[in-house]
Amino acid sequence: MLSLADVAHFLTTQDVVWDEANSTTLVAELHGTNKHTINVAISISQRTLRIESFVARKPDENGENVYRWLLEQNSKLVSLGYFVDQFGDIYIAGNLPKELATIEHFDQLLGGVMAAVDASFNPILELGFKSAIEREWSWRTSNGMSTENLEAFKHLFQS
Repeated sequence: MLSLADVAHFLTTQDVVWDEANSTTLVAELHGTNKHTINVAISISQRTLRIESFVARKPDENGENVYRWLLEQNSKLVSLGYFVDQFGDIYIAGNLPKELATIEHFDQLLGGVMAAVDASFNPILELGFKSAIEREWSWRTSNGMSTENLEAFKHLFQS
């Protein structure tokens, strides 16, 4: 059966920065393209291996469409699912029965989390934070500041 020590060893061999949160949980720091830092909590209990990552905070606007989009994305995921906490913040998580968890399954789950978070980040921002992005773009361009980290949203401002 997979142990936290096995997970720690695997992460180290993959050059993934990680830290021990407590005796049953590690936190790994992955790097995406759209979401530059993806922190992933990996927990092993008596019965399950759980992997969980924060995706985005509660949408400022258009929340119903953001949550609907997430539910639609759930149908495309294997062993993973998006969920919201009591504050409306967005997470993704997956669980495996401990007796079935291997390092290969863990690697697939971790890769799935990374891919899903990275792929969903910009659509979530476009749907749920468009006004804030527009204000930031306007403020930066009117003050001659760089919009480099907003380039993924440039299409929102073209007529």
